[in-house]
Amino acid sequence: MCAALTVYAGLLVYNVAVRRAPKTVYIAKSGGKGGPPPVAGASWGEGQRWIAGRNFTNWELTAPDGLKLRGYWLPSDRAEGRTAIIAHGYSGKAKDMGAYARIYHEVLGFHVLLPDARGHGESGGDYIGFGWQERLDYAGWIWRVLEETGPESEVVLHGVSMGAATVLMAAGEELPPQVKAVVADCAYTSAAAELAYQMRRLYRLPSFPVLDGAGLVTRIRAGYSLREASALRQVAKAKTPILFIHGEADTFVPVGMMEELYAACRSEKERWSVPGAGHGKSYDQDPEAYVRRVCDFVLRHLRGRAQKP
Repeated sequence: MCAALTVYAGLLVYNVAVRRAPKTVYIAKSGGKGGPPPVAGASWGEGQRWIAGRNFTNWELTAPDGLKLRGYWLPSDRAEGRTAIIAHGYSGKAKDMGAYARIYHEVLGFHVLLPDARGHGESGGDYIGFGWQERLDYAGWIWRVLEETGPESEVVLHGVSMGAATVLMAAGEELPPQVKAVVADCAYTSAAAELAYQMRRLYRLPSFPVLDGAGLVTRIRAGYSLREASALRQVAKAKTPILFIHGEADTFVPVGMMEELYAACRSEKERWSVPGAGHGKSYDQDPEAYVRRVCDFVLRHLRGRAQKP
């Protein structure tokens, strides 16, 4: 009976959090009131208007497991081979990230690639990988960029929320040397830790045995373990410089998770805690400081061809 209840509870969590489906109940419990989900990223309107005024080229990528993925490419005649790949958040989509894309394209003059994560937007997939499966997808996007821009290219990864966890998990892989910097804005430490936190916060559910049931269902249906989806373990292997950003008023992913990630990271690193900023709202809280911090960090790790804006 206990085992059956564990599996049943796991199925409920899987269907709410992992399975590809509209997250209306989840968003409502998280404080959303229509429009973008609360984890979609900063400056929704500003980013949407910027995206609408640009001509993106559709790219497609076949993931290692055969899934078809969609990305959106925006070249720049100022790039000199520099590209930012920007990862969106949970239940969002690539074109939610216009405010961040504008920083790289307009301020820094980079090419920009905005991928739809598996299970989101126009990419295939019937589940959300919480960054773990996506880390390999982003490795594929990096190689696709290098095919386009050449071996002398320089690549920056920038992610927000689940996208931040994704780029941190990717950083723990053997990435090509052209990847020069990673920016992780409000990342969680692991899928298991974030889901356990949300189960307590939103549903008053204990992590044991519910998380074990969700992990079992996820392993069977999505092919990965919630506990192996760990940005914390991956940053300990990272060699690329990482900038960690987190809002001090974040109630969706607590700022303490950034401190854990920062402590675990062995590569060159910086952190910026933004007073008063909620989840994914560090840019909104202080746009000028956000642009300055990101640009300073990124430019410091390029080969010197870029000029400071």
